Amino acid sequence: MRIIGLDPGSRITGVGIIDGERLVHAESLRLGDGPMPERLGAIFTRVQALIEQFRPDFGAVETVFMSRNAQAAIKLGQARGAAVCALVAGGLEVHEYAPRAIKQAIVGRGGAGKEQVQHMTRILLKLTETPAEDAADALAVALCHLHTAQTHARLPAGVVLR
Repeated sequence: MRIIGLDPGSRITGVGIIDGERLVHAESLRLGDGPMPERLGAIFTRVQALIEQFRPDFGAVETVFMSRNAQAAIKLGQARGAAVCALVAGGLEVHEYAPRAIKQAIVGRGGAGKEQVQHMTRILLKLTETPAEDAADALAVALCHLHTAQTHARLPAGVVLR
């Protein structure tokens, strides 16, 4: 199962692609401080290019978390929207996960720090180097979906987890 995981951000968007528990691709899209429409276009275009290149089966995206700064939350929501639109335009089924659920699935604790997520992502994917923070977050999103899908596949027909 090939999964593209996205950790959207208005300045840096993390992208991670896995095939099972094997790393396929990881990068941090550095969007800079230019006009927001250009940054959103860059997210959409790059994610579409990666979908064409790596042909994932599913897309997984981190949901927006609540922020004290309304402007930051709006920009994050816009970045997330550009990423989700690229996944949908690429024909992928999109799955969304809350930050705490991702950390719980990867580290075992919903309040885990960035360094813990990076460390566990490196361990789970058997990497020799620790991925960059945003790329590790995106890989964690993809791994969260992989583990969730594997759990659902083991459940008897008709059983639904909430």
